[in-house]
Amino acid sequence: MAMEIERHGGGADEDFFPAVSNSPETKQSNVNRLLLLSLNIFLLMLGSIGSPLILRIYFIHGGNRKWFSAALQTAGFPILLVPLAISFLGRRRQGRRFSSSASAKLKVILITPRLFFYSSILGLITGIDDFFYSCGVSYLPVSTSSLVISTQLGFTAVFAFFIVGHNFTAESINAVIILTFGAVVLGVHANGDRPEGESKGKYYIGFVMTLVAAVLYGIVLPLVELLYAKAKQEITYALVMEIQLILGLFATLLCIVGMLVNNDFQVIGKEAKEFGLGKTKYYLVVVFTTVITQIFFLGVVGTINYSSALLGGIIMSLSITVTEVLAVFFFHEKFDGEKGVALALSLWGSASYFYGEYKTTRKSKANERHGG
Repeated sequence: MAMEIERHGGGADEDFFPAVSNSPETKQSNVNRLLLLSLNIFLLMLGSIGSPLILRIYFIHGGNRKWFSAALQTAGFPILLVPLAISFLGRRRQGRRFSSSASAKLKVILITPRLFFYSSILGLITGIDDFFYSCGVSYLPVSTSSLVISTQLGFTAVFAFFIVGHNFTAESINAVIILTFGAVVLGVHANGDRPEGESKGKYYIGFVMTLVAAVLYGIVLPLVELLYAKAKQEITYALVMEIQLILGLFATLLCIVGMLVNNDFQVIGKEAKEFGLGKTKYYLVVVFTTVITQIFFLGVVGTINYSSALLGGIIMSLSITVTEVLAVFFFHEKFDGEKGVALALSLWGSASYFYGEYKTTRKSKANERHGG
């Protein structure tokens, strides 16, 4: 589950890429920053495109454990210990430049007990969200589920108004209307892209489940923003990683409880043996699902850290188009006129939303510069 973090610092012209200085002492630093931004954009694209495709492979070839597949989406949270360790070593090295006492007082863990508690609650909500998403992906073609889940932008705009007091703009209202209309187009088109052998009832269950996942995601993002606002400490890259680690831990624990209730552990071995691609590839799919979802998150946080949330959101929206093409190519999914209209509406709604965010950010920064 990805999160948003507001970018701190930077001028209005830095909404997409970091400012580049021509002074010799900062030239190498700027090059490194641009290289790191490019790497994180690549990770973001790889994760946002690969996650729904690899999860769909699991279900297409015989996987049927919803709680298990939900757990896989966050079970890779220990991977975050690697960038956290790198971040700590970097902070310690920087602290030594000032004084040895500053380095000695450096905190290994930044998250406070209060943040830990609220992050754990959000983690439980995330686990529920992952379960609904898994149920949706199990019944819907990737090209459809990706379009439905993109409606979370509209839900985010609505819930951000109530939770954190974000004002509606003409662009955000336009995005909500367009994304809703796109979902309606897909909903009335149930007979057009149902997978072979799947009932209309299961298709609609998948559609509703995916829509519920989008709603929950739309709630979680403003709650995360509220968490940052109430944190009473600086929101750094390392702190966001720690919060995500807690989110992943508690989301995974919730899904493990679901697996125990649903007897998933007893049948995973049997499911692997009967998997359409073979037992070895079954476990490869499981591992890659876990890794790619964490790659997605690392790409999100890294892109935001080295650029902005705006650029991260735009890349995720553009990745939908690539996902659609790959789903048609690899899974031979139908892509007809109605789905084309829904894709166009999704991109239009996303563009409207992010353009509104761009205008709001520029206006806010201009006011700060002029003391307004």
